[in-house]
Amino acid sequence: MFLPRPLLSVLAAACLLAPISRADAQAAMPVTELGAGMFRIEAEVAATPDNRMVGLMQRRSMAANHGMLFVFTEAQRHCMWMKNTLLPLSVAFMDEEGRILNIEDMQPQTETNHCAAKPARFALEMNLGWFKQKGFGPGTRIVGADRLAGSAR
Repeated sequence: MFLPRPLLSVLAAACLLAPISRADAQAAMPVTELGAGMFRIEAEVAATPDNRMVGLMQRRSMAANHGMLFVFTEAQRHCMWMKNTLLPLSVAFMDEEGRILNIEDMQPQTETNHCAAKPARFALEMNLGWFKQKGFGPGTRIVGADRLAGSAR
């Protein structure tokens, strides 16, 4: 199909100026590999304000050993909630080195705050019970999270 150059320019500009939808924000997230003990985790990286705000909202399923890593610009007592999130999740809040500070279980479509026990630089959301099933708790290091600290905006 041939498009005249002026029409092609208009179409390209429209694509660049279109607002980012929730689906676009999720689709634009990079994926990284993390490690916990002998387990490999494939995690989407939410390192921008838009990606962190959308998170796993509206997802109906998540594969085993998959999750979402939230990368914050600085260590604080960050909190998560489950508004518009359809999956039950567990979240591990982690320090600058990727060590788990605390783990919170979260139920779908609730507005209850789940907060880091201490200043956290990262939060890793996995399917409900994943950390407990694998025997991970406070002090466990999630390998690879620390290398992403510079990606937060």
